[in-house]
Amino acid sequence: MRIVLIGAGSAQFGLGMLGDIFQSEILHGSEVVLVDINEAALAAVQQKADEFLLANPLPFTVTSTLDRKAALNGSDVVVIAIEVGDRFALWQEDWTIAQQYGIRQIYGENGGAGGVFHALRIIPPILEICADVVSIAPSAWVFNFSNPMTAITTTVKRAYPELRFVGLCHEVASLERYLPTILDTPFDNLILRSGGLNHFSVLLSARYKDTGADAYPDILAKAPAFFEQEPGYSDLLAHWQRTGMLARTEGATNRDVLGIERSSKSWADRTLFKCFLDTYKLLPITSDSHIGEYISWAGEMADHKGIKDFFTLYQVMLSESRPAIELKQEERLVPILEGLSSDEGYEESAVNIMNTALIESLPSSIAVEVPAWVSRRGIEGIALKEYPKGFGALLNAYSGVYDLTAEAILTRRKQYVIEALLASPVVSSYRGIAELVDLMIERQRRWLGYLV
Repeated sequence: MRIVLIGAGSAQFGLGMLGDIFQSEILHGSEVVLVDINEAALAAVQQKADEFLLANPLPFTVTSTLDRKAALNGSDVVVIAIEVGDRFALWQEDWTIAQQYGIRQIYGENGGAGGVFHALRIIPPILEICADVVSIAPSAWVFNFSNPMTAITTTVKRAYPELRFVGLCHEVASLERYLPTILDTPFDNLILRSGGLNHFSVLLSARYKDTGADAYPDILAKAPAFFEQEPGYSDLLAHWQRTGMLARTEGATNRDVLGIERSSKSWADRTLFKCFLDTYKLLPITSDSHIGEYISWAGEMADHKGIKDFFTLYQVMLSESRPAIELKQEERLVPILEGLSSDEGYEESAVNIMNTALIESLPSSIAVEVPAWVSRRGIEGIALKEYPKGFGALLNAYSGVYDLTAEAILTRRKQYVIEALLASPVVSSYRGIAELVDLMIERQRRWLGYLV
């Protein structure tokens, strides 16, 4: 295969993806092309790749270029993982300016007002990439890792319905971290199905392979005790230090400067998780900072200190991490690429694709996150029959935001942005919304100036 990684100047993405690809024997002989707009960052990743292949003579070729169109020529697979501008500074604006106008959003990355502005900013350059793919390599598979995943997938597939575009998110991997301990069984002894919208998804069914018994009653009975003992967001710095996820683990770490102190969050403080288990009898795939972005009552219940601490710790983790090429599977792209080469196929746990009656209670005009069957025939979404009505109602309440956000980008109409915000469950007032949109366009004119 000719695999093009767009955004590979990010060492975390570029080196991590190379490690994933290099450990696959099925992909031996593939050419990986690194693409970025930052020449220095791209050169640094290329140098790491050259050094690794010199020390580990594996049958792969790695090249790099600033010329995206040249890279796409003859490509079989295109992987997108990009951001624009100063990621965290813009994220802060998405989050806090909307709060200034009375919008009680708890995170501001993927849902709520912040998620709308993030989508408005990042989707146009992704559409440009996809336009090049359609023109140069129309049969290539395109896999997107950028957020907001549902907004991106929905908009791209409206613009280019023929494009083989799939969104991939690693959040479903949280089940592998939790369930073996909760259920006292190996993860490969579980048959799981989950789905919904990206970052707004729940575990729908769970069975033990060895007995065929329903595992969900055990999850509902045992999950509270498990999460009682899990570290809260505010404990993550110490946890990352202990597990080696941070490069610096001694006195130079910034906990005191950041004002973050250890706290032992009780089960009662893990309120959104508890709400879903108690009321809906469903285990969320994501935690407060993600799933809470889409729900009107999340502001009342969420762990706000933990979310703020996580935002800070996430920046610390990225600044202190030292990415390297490691021969181990981190993301789910490589199993999918291997599956696409297979006649037998396998079930992939979560892909983001358009809703072709995969969740019947949701509109066909937006993307959904569902399991899929991957084989030489392609990536075929698996329908989730009898989707839970209560949780489905929450998904439906947010679907219009994605519809209007996509229309705002494709038509360049500011009015649709206003209407998308007013459709959001986390927006509880009318006054000031138009002014907020004007202010955000002015503050982020480099990316939002196309809206009129």
